[in-house]
Parts: sequence; C-alpha cells; structure tokens
Amino acid sequence: MKTLIVVDMQNDFIDGSLGTKEAVSIVSDVKAKIEEYRKNGDEVIFTRDTHHDNYLETNEGKYLPVVHCIENTKGWEIKDGLFFEGAEIIDKPSFGYMGWMDHKFEEIEIIGLCTDICVVSNALILKAMFPEIKISVDPKCCAGVTPESHSAALETMKMCQIEII
Repeated sequence: MKTLIVVDMQNDFIDGSLGTKEAVSIVSDVKAKIEEYRKNGDEVIFTRDTHHDNYLETNEGKYLPVVHCIENTKGWEIKDGLFFEGAEIIDKPSFGYMGWMDHKFEEIEIIGLCTDICVVSNALILKAMFPEIKISVDPKCCAGVTPESHSAALETMKMCQIEII
C-alpha cells in the first residue's frame, strides 16, 4: 500500500497569515492527488501544524513572529474540500513529526506546505527512519515560502535520495 502524506494544507498557509499565491495555486492539484489515492484505496495522512496562544513566546515564534495555526482557529483547519472521513490527522508542534516510527510504510509520497520548511523536514526525517523505503515528493503539489526556496528544498531532497517526480 502506498501512503500519501499531506503536509500542513491549512488555511493560514494557503490564504491566511502566511499564505502565498503559490500555495493557493497548488490546492486543485493537491485535491486531485488526494482523490487519486482515495480511489486506489491507499492511505492518506494529513499533518497539521499546531500552535497555542503562547506561540510568540516559543523558539519558533521568536524566529517567525507571525501568529499562525493556533489550535481550534480557522487558520489551523485543513483547507475545505481536502480532508475526508477515515483519513488520519497528525497534529505536530514543530516542522517535522518525530512519531513516524509508529507507522508501517511500504512507499511514501509527500505533498503540501511549505516545501522549504515542513515538507523537507518531514521528508528527511522519514528518509532517516526508513532508508530502504521509496520516498517521493511531487513538486506541483508543493509550494515554498518563495519560488527560490521551493527549488532549493527540492534540490536538497533530491541529494538525499528522495525522488522528485
């Protein structure tokens, strides 16, 4: 079984406090990719960046002083039309999720936001945990903080034997 990991496709990263036109532009491709996995009976896991009211006091908040993805707010929610009943959601307080070892993977594809922060972090964590499993990233279903940092993150992942499709 293949697994699609949909990273942080949340309102704040798409058209909210940290949104970009590039993030808005990938939503339809992300939706199509999710539907493809559903149709094939494959696994879909969503990650959700999750912060609290004290965000600006955290280490991340000091480096990125833009309040975003505060739990139980509209910005924290996954973009309408993407999530479906039966999919798993993982709330993560940081860029990368460290609990992937609890999952059984055969093949992984990663999509979502932001290529240069959370996508690359999770891809590298997964590659380190599961070096013999095929891990790929679809760049047309990802967007970075800038187009340049998106490209740089794709190159970094490629150098670490993550397939860019």
